[in-house]
Amino acid sequence: MVTVPQVTVKTDVGGVRVVVCSGDFDLDTINVLVEACADEDSPAGPLVVDVAGVSFADSSFLNALVRLRNTRPLALRGPLPHQLRRVMELTGVLDLFDIRDRPGQAR
Repeated sequence: MVTVPQVTVKTDVGGVRVVVCSGDFDLDTINVLVEACADEDSPAGPLVVDVAGVSFADSSFLNALVRLRNTRPLALRGPLPHQLRRVMELTGVLDLFDIRDRPGQAR
């Protein structure tokens, strides 16, 4: 069953942008995430992407995360879904990310 992707943007303690993702992300739906992460007021400000609710993520999702990481400080808040962790391990990018999978690690 395909789950429609949803993205919610919040501001955490200290003004850190938190983008909460849920559902299925692929080439046809990745723009939802990319547009939510665009911040004209603070394009290089820190960003936390909460991926705990992602039920499917293909290479376009991974590509978007890598591109974001290359433009600003980025952390992933989890726990990482098994499928996403596996794709990140197979492609060798898991170690590129600051992964915060315990409560209280938002920033």
